[in-house]
Amino acid sequence: MSEIRLERIRKVYDNGHVAVKHASFEAGAGELLVLVGPSGCGKSTLLRIIAGLEAPTDGTLSIGGRVVNDVPAKDRDVAMVFQSYALYPHMSVAENLGFGLRLRKLPGAEIARRVQAAAEKLGLAGVLAHRPGMLSGGQKATMIYVTHDQVEAMTLGHRIVVLDAGEIQQIDTPMRLYRHPANRFVAGFFGSPAMNFFRGTLGRDGTVWIGGDNGVKGSGDGAAMSIRNLVAANPLLQDYIEREIVIGLRPEDIRPIPGGGENGGNNGENNGGNNSGDGAAGISARLEYVEPVGNEIFLNLRFGGCDLVSRVPPMPLPEPGKMMRLAVQPTALHCFDAKTGLRIGS
Repeated sequence: MSEIRLERIRKVYDNGHVAVKHASFEAGAGELLVLVGPSGCGKSTLLRIIAGLEAPTDGTLSIGGRVVNDVPAKDRDVAMVFQSYALYPHMSVAENLGFGLRLRKLPGAEIARRVQAAAEKLGLAGVLAHRPGMLSGGQKATMIYVTHDQVEAMTLGHRIVVLDAGEIQQIDTPMRLYRHPANRFVAGFFGSPAMNFFRGTLGRDGTVWIGGDNGVKGSGDGAAMSIRNLVAANPLLQDYIEREIVIGLRPEDIRPIPGGGENGGNNGENNGGNNSGDGAAGISARLEYVEPVGNEIFLNLRFGGCDLVSRVPPMPLPEPGKMMRLAVQPTALHCFDAKTGLRIGS
C-alpha cells in the first residue's frame, strides 16, 4: 500500500457532535502509524473515514496520491483488522496468511488456494516462504493502528498521533513524545506511573513556589522548589517570571539523596528548596507509603500539598511518615503554560 494522507479532515455528526477537528497527518509507505488517545477522542472515527465506512464532513483523504473521499470502501484497497493484529515472527508469510483458516479447520487444499489468491492480490506471491523479518517495509504494508493503551502505542508505533477531544495534540516518535511532550495532556498521557505535576509561581531567582493557601508564600503546606539555572536552561521562562507555571517531572527523574533521611534534610515540608550540591535541586518530601514491584520501588510522597511519585531501584528507605531529601535535575523538568497547557521551550 502507498502513503495515506489526511488534510484538515473534519467530522461532524447530525446531532452537532464534532468527532474530529481538522486532522492532518501522513502515514508513509510501509510505516506503522499509531493513533492513540482516551475514549471518545476521535481515533476510531478517523480509522472508519480512512476505510470508507464514514464520510468526512470536510477535508481531503488521499491514498497513494489519489483522492478517495467519494470512493466506496470496496474500491479503496484497504482492510480493517480488529482488536488483535500480529505477524507471527516464527511463521512464514503463507503460514501467517493461513493461520485463521487453519483455526477454522478448513481443508489444506482450500487454505492453500485462498492463501495463494490473497498473496497475488497483495503482491506477496513471491515471498510466501519468507518470514516477516525478511520482508521489506513495503511488503509489510502500511498500517494505521488504533489503541487507547499508551504502552501498546509506544511499543508498536514508528510514529504516534496523539488525539484528545477530536483534535491532534502531537505527532512524533515514541521517545520524542515521552521526553519532549508538546503539552500537558501528552505529558500526562504517556508514562506509568504518570508524570508528576506541580503548579506554582516562578520567582526571579529560579524558585518555584509550589502549593500553599491561595498562592500565599509561607502558608498552608506549600513548599519552594529552588532550581539553580532553571531560567538559564530554558530562556523562554524569562517571560514567565512572577507568573504561574506548571512543572512536570517523571518519577524516574526524582532520586533520593544518600543520607538524606529525616536527619539529613529539612525538618518540615515548607522548606524544600536547598540545592543538593551537584547542580540538582534538593527537595524535602514526606514519605507516605512504599510500593515494591520487584526490580524497582515506587515511593509515594507528599510535597507542597501535592502527591509525588518517585521510581527507584531497591534500596534502604525510611519509615512511612518520615521526611526524605530528593534530588531533581533542572534538565529533567518539563515546564508548561498554566493557562494553555502548552510546553514552554523546545
